Amino acid sequence: MHHAHQLLDTLGVSAAHLQGGSLGVRSPIDGARLANLSPTPVAAVADRVGGSHAAFLAWRQVPAPRRGELVRLLGEELRRHKAELGRLVSIEAGKIASEGEGEVQEMIDICDFAVGLSRQLHGLTIASERPGHRMMEQWHPLGVVGVITAFNFPVAVWAWNAALALVCGDPVIWKPSEKTPLTALATQALFERALQRYGPDAPPALSQVLLGGAELGQALADDRRVALVSATGSTAMGRALGPRVAARFGRCLLELGGNNAIIVAPSADLELAVRGIVFGAYGTAGQRCTTTRRLLVHDSIYPELVTRLDRVRAGLQVGNPLESTTLVGPLIDQAAFDRMQQALARARDEGGHVTGGERVLAEQHPEAWYVRPALVEMPRQSPLVREETFAPILYVMRYHRFEEALALQNDVPHGLSSAIFTNDLREAERFLSAAGSDCGIANVNIGTSGAEIGGAFGGDKDSGGGRESGSDAWRAYMRRVTNTVNYSGALPLAQGVKFDV
Repeated sequence: MHHAHQLLDTLGVSAAHLQGGSLGVRSPIDGARLANLSPTPVAAVADRVGGSHAAFLAWRQVPAPRRGELVRLLGEELRRHKAELGRLVSIEAGKIASEGEGEVQEMIDICDFAVGLSRQLHGLTIASERPGHRMMEQWHPLGVVGVITAFNFPVAVWAWNAALALVCGDPVIWKPSEKTPLTALATQALFERALQRYGPDAPPALSQVLLGGAELGQALADDRRVALVSATGSTAMGRALGPRVAARFGRCLLELGGNNAIIVAPSADLELAVRGIVFGAYGTAGQRCTTTRRLLVHDSIYPELVTRLDRVRAGLQVGNPLESTTLVGPLIDQAAFDRMQQALARARDEGGHVTGGERVLAEQHPEAWYVRPALVEMPRQSPLVREETFAPILYVMRYHRFEEALALQNDVPHGLSSAIFTNDLREAERFLSAAGSDCGIANVNIGTSGAEIGGAFGGDKDSGGGRESGSDAWRAYMRRVTNTVNYSGALPLAQGVKFDV
């Protein structure tokens, strides 16, 4: 028994919302049906956006530190219900228990970050070439923010966007994955509790949830009142969504796929490397955009490292993610399993040696999709290896020279996350230099997966180019205004232009 309904009741979601609709929700743990939700009609999206836009007109006038108070209260609700929401994440998305709670901790962390940010939304004072003039920039609220999230981080990615958007003065409309809507409803219920505690100066419709499929995301993309669409998902999704938003000159923040590599150099600490590689490749059953999918190993250490990795891989506990000893939970559904098996078949056809990858626990859970993580030794970076397969598959290849490893690392369409394990300072610095990794995330002696909220998260190339979470990612949710104030009695023109009348 998952006790999902009991959890939802504790989190504030009534049982009345869970039955009678056409949107079926199943747990990947055992295939059990959790709910039948009523999807949001596409025709209703325009009215929802209208409500959000009305909220924007009021919320933008609330001082930013006061807006931060609402996010602080949201963080308190998340702290109070971390265990329950984390368990619901595990039930609905299949994450192991520590990852489920870790995702809620990530929500708490970004709320803390955003509360501090609410007093730091500052621009610059800029030197003017004209005497008696002051030039400065301001950052103002942008407008309604549409947030589209994927199943693998069903709540944290919303929080990355919502916490920043709210302190920046923007309401949020959330379209979660149709595979994980229950965690979205629970998060919305916690937000509404925070809203009740906040007081009367919060307008209605600051946060809304749309339940359903891609047609809802398309409606958000097409609505001119949605100033920013922040979408997380596959590169194919980004290619379809981005042009729709661009056609109306809207803003798009895309966090898409990754085909992330780790380079292991001759000087690497192999014990450290194995730990980083195994979590990067097989954590979340390989269903992270930052999952380590390619491993580039120097010839001199290749046999030893592969032997170590395969021993650890074979010993990973695969099973029910709610059990404390489990390290690898299920794939999200049968379609994910089928794609994994197709990739492994192609790997064999392209000369790869496959270990693992078979389905397990099928007798106990015939409607769930557990797999043994796979390690695939490849003779080269074949067409398959240059693609992203959202599964626990690690492709391992040899390299001879550091320049060769860098070239292989960058020779894929994606550019999200990357790492090197080395104790050679020059190699590490070259990897981080302009001529090194071409990814938005580049790490040394740590894996590709598991970023902190303090840094801006995102990648380049087919990974989308967006940045969320920390650093100055808040600027995506605001509009910049340059102001020049003339406090003199004259009217000099810039660049020495003369126009006397």
